[in-house]
Order: sequence, then C-alpha cells, then structure tokens
Amino acid sequence: QRQLVESGGDLVHTGGSLRLSCIASGFDLERTNIAWFRQAPGKEREGLTCLSTSDGRPYYAGSVKGRFIISRDSARNTVYLQMNSLKPEDTAVYYCAADFQVCSFLPITYKYWGQGTQVTVSS
Repeated sequence: QRQLVESGGDLVHTGGSLRLSCIASGFDLERTNIAWFRQAPGKEREGLTCLSTSDGRPYYAGSVKGRFIISRDSARNTVYLQMNSLKPEDTAVYYCAADFQVCSFLPITYKYWGQGTQVTVSS
C-alpha cells in the first residue's frame, strides 16, 4: 500500500530553520518524482520543489529558491525539505506528493498526497 506521511512541522521564529520529512511507504524513490507543496489559509496550493527521477535534479519555485533544499534518502524511503531563512509568509500546511511520470508544480499532476504538516513562522 502506497502512503506518504509528513512530519517535522513546528512553530519557529523569523530567520529560523526546519527540516520536514516525507516517508514514502510503498514507493521506489529511484522511480518516483516527489514534490513539496504548501497551502496557506485562503490561498491555492503552491508547488515549491520537485526532485526529478528523469535527470536526478531538483527544481525550485522562485519563492523558495536559495532557501529550501529537497533531498532524498532512498535507504530510508524518505524525502526531506530543509527550510532556511524562514519568513512569516512561509506559514502554511506543507504537503509532499508523488508521481511516476513527471516532476511538476501543478497539484493536479499528483495522485498521491500526504496529510500535511503545519509550519508557522512568527515575526
């Protein structure tokens, strides 16, 4: 059974860091594109980063490039999102998502989603 479970969300101050984890049970991470999204209250779900299996490269949205880093530990079947220099506007529920075909920032692309983890950045 395929399942994504996020963890690591917390309350941090502006400028702080957090590392989110996404345990991808039932997936072969070498053959699965994993992306991170976030959704703030009243806003649409926003694609942040995706780790592509086709070229092995990470891709980042402009809003997080240079601050967030996606990485993978295949032995642990886990994908991480290291978030640095956090800002109040980063406050949202963060989700990981999986797709076998493409690495995309469009939520409609993804069939598999985790339940989300809350990140709150105080000013």
